[in-house]
Amino acid sequence: MSGLTQTANPGAGRTIVSVDAMGGDRGPAAVVAGISLSAKKNPDIGFILHGDKPELEKLVIRKKYLAGRVEIRHAADVVSMEDKPSQVMRNGKNTSMWSAVDSVRNGEADVCVSCGNTGALMMLSVVRLRKLPGINRPAIAVMWPSTNPQGFNIMLDAGADIRADEHDLLQYALMGASYARNGMELPRPRVGLLNVGTEEHKGRPELKEAYELIAQNADAANFEFVGFVEGRDLPGNIADVIVTDGFTGNVALKTGEGIASLIGQLLRDAFKFSPLSRLAALLAYTSLNRLNKRIDPRRVNGGVFLGLNGTVVKSHGSSDATGVSAAVKLAFKLGQSGFSQKLAARVASAVSLPQDTSKSSISDN
Repeated sequence: MSGLTQTANPGAGRTIVSVDAMGGDRGPAAVVAGISLSAKKNPDIGFILHGDKPELEKLVIRKKYLAGRVEIRHAADVVSMEDKPSQVMRNGKNTSMWSAVDSVRNGEADVCVSCGNTGALMMLSVVRLRKLPGINRPAIAVMWPSTNPQGFNIMLDAGADIRADEHDLLQYALMGASYARNGMELPRPRVGLLNVGTEEHKGRPELKEAYELIAQNADAANFEFVGFVEGRDLPGNIADVIVTDGFTGNVALKTGEGIASLIGQLLRDAFKFSPLSRLAALLAYTSLNRLNKRIDPRRVNGGVFLGLNGTVVKSHGSSDATGVSAAVKLAFKLGQSGFSQKLAARVASAVSLPQDTSKSSISDN
């Protein structure tokens, strides 16, 4: 069985995804099942899998779609959900998370995926990959189901940093717009700034100042600024990218996930109420299944860390195979598009924009 990693050739022209196999709540079996689903659907993807090598070899060898597609890197330790980020930075060099991030740092993989501790993964990513020049605070961007034609909106920051001043919010707008172009293929995304109302006089001082900065730089950075938006616009069609600070974004994200779960439970209860309602559920099965897929958090799984010299996708800690596969799909798309390099070029070109808006045309994606 030791020959598994010696003969595996995950490269061969493929986009390589570095995966922390040990960090999720469901253990490495769910992670391996998830990457197997991705490998089955996509012949152009390969994996570097980080974790307990003997355990991973036993899991990988059972998945025929992973044959020759996985290199296993042994990591003896695991970052738990209870570990403090500072502890991981001091003592985590032998963890699967550290190893997975370093594969991107070393240029061996195009993108990293982990289901592990969010705080530890963010700090580790910032320290090992470093922030892009000009970026003050990295951000976590998440997909939000919406009524837009693309089916989703992008919201950032979803919790990387609870603070954000006007310059941070401008950078979030620039990064979110670049993500929309590369991850959702929107040539000129619409960007909104989350506030307690749409009127220009409302909101905290930094929001009003951010409004002016974003408006000034929208044309140069090739996006449309739609102004202030409200919480109800998160799933709407007014904007493609919604910018906010990490505190507000994380509360909104967790609230949205809770509401989606509640709707699902209420529907199940309603259709179990009587024999007639159970018959109605049977007749509406196809439509209900379609709705379930649209609001299933697993299928929009994956927060992207933006503002780093490398792309990292954070999958839910409780992800099953479906959730892991969704995160890998997103990681592959970003890795294949060269998103990290394009974002670096975008940010480098835009660093001076708040001070000098005369430097206009930015032609990258």
